[in-house]
Amino acid sequence: MTNTKEDLVVKALQQYTTCDVSDALVKLKYRNGGFLSGLTMWSPHRQEGATKIVGPAYTVQYVPLSDPRPQYPTHYIDDVPKGSVLFVSAPAKTPNAIYGGLMSTRAKALGAAGSVIDGRFRDVQEQRDMGYPIFARDVGTAPPAELLKVVAVNVPVKLQTDEQDMTINPGDYIIADINGVVVLPKDLAEQALPLMAKHVEADTKMQVAMEGGMGFAEASKKFRG
Repeated sequence: MTNTKEDLVVKALQQYTTCDVSDALVKLKYRNGGFLSGLTMWSPHRQEGATKIVGPAYTVQYVPLSDPRPQYPTHYIDDVPKGSVLFVSAPAKTPNAIYGGLMSTRAKALGAAGSVIDGRFRDVQEQRDMGYPIFARDVGTAPPAELLKVVAVNVPVKLQTDEQDMTINPGDYIIADINGVVVLPKDLAEQALPLMAKHVEADTKMQVAMEGGMGFAEASKKFRG
């Protein structure tokens, strides 16, 4: 269950794009503005439309079968908190899908906001038919069991890319839309939200001024300071 503070943050974040969140995080000197590279929208459409998901991360960690840690004793999908965003992590370059249509069926029934798959997922049309939001690295067809197992949920997971060194912690806010996926660390949310409001207000004024003929440099100096 989300708590009241989380609910208020999620509600506030709904009005902002991932770019707005990143702009605020850059001002707070959080690396890459929280952007998580390589993750894009696949459902309900492929990089199209106004779909946006916001919620605290519920993380799932897949590892190779050779990893000595025991397999997680139950299925992670049955414990997805209402309002959360699933963030499912798999080792880089895994050819098998780690997430499918039945997972979304259960997640949707439990009230999840959507799923972000740091790896491959499958059953694309099934996902789209149910209108469930999926952001992922790529698609696949084979299930994961021959290669991988789940060892933990709600633990910190690393983004599986050599482009960045990013960690997603349980409860961090995940915001995803047509621009990409951003992680907003939960301890920065209260500082970041006022910065988003200020930046959006300034950019709105800049846009109006530039549509009226003002140059970018002049508008930026006047409204961004």
